[in-house]
Amino acid sequence: MDIKELLKYCDHTLLRVDCTEAEIKKLCDQAIKYGCASVCIPPCHVPGAKRYVGDRMKICTVIGFPNGYMSSAAKAFETADAVANGADEIDMVINLSMVKDGCWDDVAEDIRAVRRSCTGKILKVIIECCLLTDEEKMRLCSIVAECGADFIKTSTGFSKGGATRHDVELMRKYSPENVQVKAAGGISSIEDAEDFIALGATRLGTSRIVKLAMELEKEEGAPEENY
Repeated sequence: MDIKELLKYCDHTLLRVDCTEAEIKKLCDQAIKYGCASVCIPPCHVPGAKRYVGDRMKICTVIGFPNGYMSSAAKAFETADAVANGADEIDMVINLSMVKDGCWDDVAEDIRAVRRSCTGKILKVIIECCLLTDEEKMRLCSIVAECGADFIKTSTGFSKGGATRHDVELMRKYSPENVQVKAAGGISSIEDAEDFIALGATRLGTSRIVKLAMELEKEEGAPEENY
């Protein structure tokens, strides 16, 4: 697949805890130039990024990140605040303690609380696959769909593992067609991106693909941008 086509799948991501306003603006510039699906950034940077990009790029942010063990009310408030500040897409982390306790109704209500706070916006639910059994992942595919989310997402990228081919294939198999799959964490090559898309992912959480595009431009002698 041509790298320009791959970039359309990418949420160009910067979630480092010490990222600066200048870095976020640079991320936005790159995402616009290379035609990414969105920029995925910390909630505190959403207002500034929205003022900076206007309608030129979708703004995605994270909720309950990266551990997911906040109360549902806190996640709902955080979501409403992000939407008010200009977020177009929400990537929330589920409550893994509830999953391990088998409190499936509580897991669902946690997701629904966020869904109610971002009506009309894209909702992606991060299930942190590296901490789950396959049986738990399959159960969560059903719950995420029942709660009205738009995507199920593999990983935060902040735990002990990121996206794997096995997990993307499993999530696509056990999610209904109306729920899309986002692979995130550890996507470092064009081969990774192509494999995840072939297995059914329609979004990729990564910054590496943009960096690869920039490296290719440099090799081909394209004019340098002020990045």
